[in-house]
Amino acid sequence: MPALTLREREVADAVARGLTSKQIARAFDVSPRTVEKHRENAMRKLGAISLSQLIQAVWEMG
Repeated sequence: MPALTLREREVADAVARGLTSKQIARAFDVSPRTVEKHRENAMRKLGAISLSQLIQAVWEMG
């Protein structure tokens, strides 16, 4: 399994905490589209096909 970049991990953690793309974008001072791209990359790398699978993968990663 490919490792996530720091930003992909930060975005995935924020998603797991229930934050929206807009909230994450404001926190990281980036566009919501950038957040969506990081989330998409993290999901692809983790083999997640839904947000619930992404959240589960984040929890399992610790």
